[in-house]
Amino acid sequence: MRRLLCILLVLPIGLAGGACNGNPLGPATLTNVVDTITLGALVGTPFTVPSAFAIASSAAIRTDQTSSFDFAYNIEPDGQRVLLPAAALGISNTTGLQPGLLLSDQTFAEVTQAPLNGYTSLDTLTIAVNQVFVARSSIVCTTLGVPVYAKLHVLSFDNVDREVTFEVLANRNCGFRDLEAGLPNN
Repeated sequence: MRRLLCILLVLPIGLAGGACNGNPLGPATLTNVVDTITLGALVGTPFTVPSAFAIASSAAIRTDQTSSFDFAYNIEPDGQRVLLPAAALGISNTTGLQPGLLLSDQTFAEVTQAPLNGYTSLDTLTIAVNQVFVARSSIVCTTLGVPVYAKLHVLSFDNVDREVTFEVLANRNCGFRDLEAGLPNN
């Protein structure tokens, strides 16, 4: 009976979920883990090499198979290495929130929570080894109307294969912004 009462109290004021723990999102169900991802440049690599990343699936994406990704990697003609949010590539979505990236002045370990605002979504971002970014997806949790978040750390570039390798922690729990390994609270 107490659980039912909590649901009735939460839903009428517009909050999704049925948690009585003060978090309207309910409990997290997916554990945050650090992974290593390698992306090839959009230009100058075989089309079979993934060039983009989708936060919601925490996966490298081939751009010849789908445009459902949050950002892509490329090497500009002048040699600059860049990340391109989907909208910077002319890929728009209908959710009203574009994927974005935010350069952090903290180390990968120090970034413990994604900010709500400040993401670059329309411009190219030049990247360098050891830089840390926080990333926001488009709205992928349609019932709640919220994105998911990640942090990434540029580890290395491979000039021969035209690739970048980074470590990433994606919090795939809808609306949760904690960016530490383990089951998130917020």
